[in-house]
Amino acid sequence: MQIICPANAPQEGPAVPVTREDLIEHISSGCKTRDRWRIGTEHEKLGFRVADKRRMDYDEIRQVFGKLESRFGWKPIKEGDLTIGVALDKQTVTLEPGGQFELSGAPVATLHQTCAEVNSHLYQAKSIAEELGIGFLGSGFDPKWAINEIPVMPKDRYRLMKAYMPTVGTRGLDMMFRTCTIQVNLDYESEADMVEKFRIGLALQPVAVALFANSPFCEGKPTGEVSTRARVWMDVDKARTGGLPFVFEKGMSFERYVDYAMDVPMYFVYRKGKYIDALGMSWRDFMERQLQRQQQQLQRQQARQPVPCAAALASPAAAPNPLS
Repeated sequence: MQIICPANAPQEGPAVPVTREDLIEHISSGCKTRDRWRIGTEHEKLGFRVADKRRMDYDEIRQVFGKLESRFGWKPIKEGDLTIGVALDKQTVTLEPGGQFELSGAPVATLHQTCAEVNSHLYQAKSIAEELGIGFLGSGFDPKWAINEIPVMPKDRYRLMKAYMPTVGTRGLDMMFRTCTIQVNLDYESEADMVEKFRIGLALQPVAVALFANSPFCEGKPTGEVSTRARVWMDVDKARTGGLPFVFEKGMSFERYVDYAMDVPMYFVYRKGKYIDALGMSWRDFMERQLQRQQQQLQRQQARQPVPCAAALASPAAAPNPLS
């Protein structure tokens, strides 16, 4: 089975069950010979209004998207009637929950091409931003603005995430709205090569944090740490963040990673243009159709509930209307 993994606007295909074996095969199919290896980078930054030093909102970001389309030939990425990103030549520019501006680069062969791609993106974004009175800040953590000062982007998935994050850690909202990063995606030649790169990447994380730490401030004050971003990620959601000790164990494989991924709690399921709450349910649960059974049970419970009569709804002394 071929599995399509859209990276930006949600898409919906045939409701064909995906098995554990399908997932293992999907990861295995990513093996490439060395001459086909590519590098993919993601580059995030904070945007703010120069005049009053406030984080830019969706309307301002929408204007940046529009000028990227008209001036540089990017194509819009839509979620309903809203533009939530733009795409060009296997690159996309999209939004994080607090409006962090993210370039997801195309697969390229060398670091020199990655550098050229980022510089081209920054030239386009900054030339447009200057016209609109917007600046960009490259920092791992927002140094100035409180969470309640940051506009929430109009993606329905973020509504679910914002409600869920405080239930599983103390810094989830900081992660969503106040962090930025640069990420790299690498190809692999074989299962053994994937395991080796996975282990090296995890082992080098503390070194990378130390080398590139640039977030010592929060809400205008020193935090006492050179990487506030790293501190945030230590208490976001232990079910989906942090170290992965099993990667260093004997027997690490595509299969072992799929077993881990299938037990990570989900956020949502996308059906018929709607985000369906699947918070707390694992992918494995979903594959066993537990979400469908829960929805059917909820519908049966709602069908059994009595509907208040019109007189009761109109009476000032009546209990509060549960439908309001």
